[in-house]
Amino acid sequence: MREEFEKLARAGKIEPRHIDPLVRLATCGFCWHRSWGFGRIRSMDPVFARFTIDFPSRPGHTMDLAFAAETLKPLPPTHVLARKALDLEGLRQMAATRPLELVRIVLESLGGRATVEQIQQTLVPDVITSDWKAWWEQVRRQMKKDGHFHLPLKKGEPVIYQEAERSLDDQLVESFRAAKGLKARLGVVAEIARNLSDLEDKTAVVRQLVQTLNEDIASHQRTQPALAMEAIFVRDELRAWAGVPPENTELTAPALWKAHPQPGPILEALPASKHRRALEAFREAWPDQWASMLLDALNQVSSRVCRELVQLLVQAGHLDALKEVLARHISHHTASSELLLWLGRERSDTFADVLGPEVLRAMLTALERDQFNEKRTSRLRDFILDDAELIADLTAAADIEVIKDLTRALQFSPVFDDMDKRSLLARIVKSHPAIQSIISGEQTRQDTGFWVSWESLERRRAEYDELVHKRIPANSREIAIARSYGDLSENHEYKAAKEMQKILLRRKEELEAQLVRARGTDFSHFPFDVVGPGTVVELTDLTSGQRETLTVLGAWDSDPDRGIISYLSPVAQALMGHKPGEEVEFEVHGQLHRHRIEAIRPYRQRTPDSQVAVEADRSRTAALPKGFAPSADSAPGVAPSDLGLSQTGGTEPHRLDQTSGEPTDSGDGSERPQSRPQYPVELAPSEAGRPEGPGSESLVVAGMTARVSAEVEDAAPGSQPSPESSRG
Repeated sequence: MREEFEKLARAGKIEPRHIDPLVRLATCGFCWHRSWGFGRIRSMDPVFARFTIDFPSRPGHTMDLAFAAETLKPLPPTHVLARKALDLEGLRQMAATRPLELVRIVLESLGGRATVEQIQQTLVPDVITSDWKAWWEQVRRQMKKDGHFHLPLKKGEPVIYQEAERSLDDQLVESFRAAKGLKARLGVVAEIARNLSDLEDKTAVVRQLVQTLNEDIASHQRTQPALAMEAIFVRDELRAWAGVPPENTELTAPALWKAHPQPGPILEALPASKHRRALEAFREAWPDQWASMLLDALNQVSSRVCRELVQLLVQAGHLDALKEVLARHISHHTASSELLLWLGRERSDTFADVLGPEVLRAMLTALERDQFNEKRTSRLRDFILDDAELIADLTAAADIEVIKDLTRALQFSPVFDDMDKRSLLARIVKSHPAIQSIISGEQTRQDTGFWVSWESLERRRAEYDELVHKRIPANSREIAIARSYGDLSENHEYKAAKEMQKILLRRKEELEAQLVRARGTDFSHFPFDVVGPGTVVELTDLTSGQRETLTVLGAWDSDPDRGIISYLSPVAQALMGHKPGEEVEFEVHGQLHRHRIEAIRPYRQRTPDSQVAVEADRSRTAALPKGFAPSADSAPGVAPSDLGLSQTGGTEPHRLDQTSGEPTDSGDGSERPQSRPQYPVELAPSEAGRPEGPGSESLVVAGMTARVSAEVEDAAPGSQPSPESSRG
């Protein structure tokens, strides 16, 4: 073939430098094109100076000789691609019977080395038609025992074929010594550990590795104690696998902890899989002080390490001390953002008595403090925004005033932008609708409030305080204790405590909704020319002629046996606004009854100096916790017109609109004049005026038994009527 190419060169059809490449191409008969891949040279045309080549995508393709010499790479017949073209079935049999020889052919074809991915691309799917992974694992085990193959220790490194046979022991030890740095050597040891069973003399290999590791540990114990700690664990594992006894002079993990008593820096640098062993070694190094040292480190480590420390402390019975430390950091606002991040993620019943609104307040403080930290992260901030249930969980048992303070703190916090603040505030409103007015800046409408006596208001407030400060915290402690008993699926104490938690939180919400609408008064400054709150009414049953005395008081005042009724009750609503001498009709149990009002007197007489009484009531308003005191415009002593009352007399009955409580029109298109004072009442009171329990009270009116709706509550001993108002 060389003579033919030389003739073409003398004829000027190719250049002399193309002769040798063309001879190799013609001799091999196979080639490789970088774009078209493997090709088989079918013929050479000396007249037109071109090859005819079969490529997979271009069969019978003609190519100029000069161009072929420049772009094609000759492949010998022993190349794996050529053998696939010539004897594919033979390669398949080789893969089944002599797989190492097939791998050798592939490696020699690819320059003596190739990655696992390159070997797979060469053999699949033409030669290896079945499961590649199973075939390769089998071949890999054979290559480990064969001395000609050097297997990589890391994924992505090439498999190397070497003519000189070397044992696996020598290869692994050489790879270990060639690794640069202790960290790289630990990676080699991990691979050696996986191949210990294939070593011929694993004891000798392990002794060499342990000796080198001890030297590295000694040189790293001061400058890189975490890396030295990891090397100690790897060394001990190697020795345990090979059964090699420890040396007396080697450094141990407890000895390293003695030199470095601060657990945080070492644990942060260690892999998570080594944390538990490191903590056990720390416990061994400091048998008396380890618990207090770990508690001190809680506020200095990441949330990942914090979780490991907490698990060890809880398992060792230091839960109470742990809670005390957490409570101190939270109350003093010294908790780090990482500690709070762990606590927010945990939120288990184990720490139910620690979790609360102060945790959220501490989170805001930590975020504001981190703004001046160069190494700050946004993990806690992102967690608060991403966890939609966090605010609801932390504030579920909080006092309404605490919720208001948190709302204001969030509104003025520089940590969140406006959009994020709106999202967080919306979550607060969803859980605590009572603080809507603080966020929106709008006050609730006057007709949504209702009058209550100071005594009943204080009773409700006392119930609320006991609920928030005693019963709910006690329930949280019960949940934490019950959870410690074990399996929750069979833990009846835990289930009972959780059910009680639902009841207490539901009652808390009800009381908040009631207290925010209640307006306290002593009734001394209400008008008494007509029936209304704070009046004692003498009635005569027009059927029997019997005289009765009723005392109309606040929404939460009711003692039917002594004639005290709530102004929201049906009987009081029928009497409201009528003057002495007027006759009133109302239904009781479907029967219509008529009564005449004989006299009306005030429940509590006005003092000569009305302002003194006003100031006394206002002082009692100030004594109530902020947020549940009546608004200024509902304080006692204001004029009837300020209360929405009408001074107009008359006996003309009228109907009240069920929604607004205002008079309806008279039917002829004109508005009916108000004939009775309109008090801030609701004919279908909401939960705010509704007592606990489904029952109702009996009321004796003119010798008959009337049922007063369950919108009233038994009066406390403190709300006694005056002697003259009691029934004879």
